[in-house]
Amino acid sequence: MKFKATKGTDMSESSGAGFKARLGSLNKRQRLAFMAALCERLLPNYTLYAQMTEQGEPQGLRAVLDLVWEALLVKDARIDFARQAEKLSELEPPAGDDSFGARRAVETVVALSALLDALQGDAEEAPQEVSQVSRNGVQAFIEMTEGSDEDDAERNAERIRQHPLMDDEFDFQEAVLERVEDELDRDALKALRRFGRNGGISNLGLSLD
Repeated sequence: MKFKATKGTDMSESSGAGFKARLGSLNKRQRLAFMAALCERLLPNYTLYAQMTEQGEPQGLRAVLDLVWEALLVKDARIDFARQAEKLSELEPPAGDDSFGARRAVETVVALSALLDALQGDAEEAPQEVSQVSRNGVQAFIEMTEGSDEDDAERNAERIRQHPLMDDEFDFQEAVLERVEDELDRDALKALRRFGRNGGISNLGLSLD
């Protein structure tokens, strides 16, 4: 799925200082909303892993992320996010599972953990961490599905840069950033939540269907 933002979305800008500077200039509420939207798009990867392996609890991650949106939508919502972080730590795939699916599921947990850390403190670097986690997953997927042992590092990097999935990733993150840079009233947050869910399609182009 292709995302079109109104500002420039070339890889050099989105991965460079301009994009990072804009992330760094967000206030706390904007940072939380940015990360929550990216976590929504990562969640299907965890769910697919759980369905294929019968490991993990997607509904547990869903519940934690729903509480994040509640905190954004409801002023003075009283939620014990330290306790939610404890619950989340129990939902990681088994440590001995080094499969591709497990690594993508771990990325989802890591991104959501960074979001919970930001809810409990400033964690100004957390949006960059979640942004990078999502990009790393896309890169790993491209390397697994289209990489070649005959490619050198430069050729592999060029393939990743030009891949449609990576284009979509940067377009999506740019579009989310534009949305959180605008006024985040209740309706805007609800729209951002729907946008993040992306019709159930993950950053890897995978869906539960």
